[in-house]
Amino acid sequence: MSDADLEFHDSEPLTLGVELELQLLTTRDYDLTRGATDLLRAARHDGSNGDIKLEITESMIEINTRVCPSANAIATDLDALRGLLVDQCARNNIAVCGGGTHPFHSWPDRRISPGARYEMTYERYGYLAKQFTVFGQHIHVGCATADDAIWLTQALGPYVPCFIALSAASPYIDGVDTLFHSARLNAVSAFPLSGQCPALPDWNGFLKHFGFLRDCGIVTSIKDLYWDIRPKPEYGTVEIRVCDTPLDVAQAAALAAFAQALARRLLRERPAFDAVGALHVARYNKFQACRYGFDARISDPGKRAQEDLRATLKELLDALNDDARALGCQHWLDVLRTSLFTGATGSDWLRSRLAVHENLNDVVRDSAERFAAMRPLVE
Repeated sequence: MSDADLEFHDSEPLTLGVELELQLLTTRDYDLTRGATDLLRAARHDGSNGDIKLEITESMIEINTRVCPSANAIATDLDALRGLLVDQCARNNIAVCGGGTHPFHSWPDRRISPGARYEMTYERYGYLAKQFTVFGQHIHVGCATADDAIWLTQALGPYVPCFIALSAASPYIDGVDTLFHSARLNAVSAFPLSGQCPALPDWNGFLKHFGFLRDCGIVTSIKDLYWDIRPKPEYGTVEIRVCDTPLDVAQAAALAAFAQALARRLLRERPAFDAVGALHVARYNKFQACRYGFDARISDPGKRAQEDLRATLKELLDALNDDARALGCQHWLDVLRTSLFTGATGSDWLRSRLAVHENLNDVVRDSAERFAAMRPLVE
């Protein structure tokens, strides 16, 4: 990777982009199926609402929005891509759904997708690459400067538990209820460069850190950093990577609105925060949100105390009202408030379907039907 690849391309502040990794399912028993390459070969789309791409295994497919000014535009793109993909899958006897993990697939059955990057990942990480058949939502937020990007990467760090709880939709692995709300992130944590961005003063500090890792033979690309939140210099964004793929695109658009409003508030107020102290509690707080969802108790290093995540989230959503109003996305935050006030994560919904059906095959079928039928809210 050359130094030119680390050049930060300034972007319009607070613009948004969303990536959703989705599950491809056989309609016979709703296990994962190997269909991504064939689907892409046959798909006809003009890119007017974004793109559809391969992911690391053939049982995954990714939809990417365009660069959008608002959560409303994100919702439009996601819904158009969702409809196109659902139709294309139906013509191939394939179903598609959200959720952070498939409840009962067998990872040894997965096939690595064609492509030099995927083959290199498999060569480097072995079986972890196949176990990485988990499904997340990535949210990109545009930044005016490189220094803004590295500051925002760190300033967003303490809010990782909020994003996890609001998106949690992965309670099952290997046919077993893990007791987690987001079990997906345990697969990500196995990678050596997962976790959070270290405390860095500015963009030059990031370049020095990355250069050190590169000289030590640890990284060759930004993509080698599996950080919860990382800068993406080629896009001019900060990328939030901890969300499970929600069960419908309305929730995905709402999460993008939350990220945009939170970033606006942070960049506007520039609050002081203890970057080193935040790192000391980051892994614990992340675990709490993954394990308990809204019922997590997270540690505040400044107060040296614990707080209820549910209460923290309610207070934060209220504090974002002015920024959400300025961005025209307040109605999307109301979608998240509904989840919070009812106490229902995506994982709770999946567990409720298992209580009805008493088998995970029908749970996944219901999930596919929910994804296919969903239309996002509009103003």
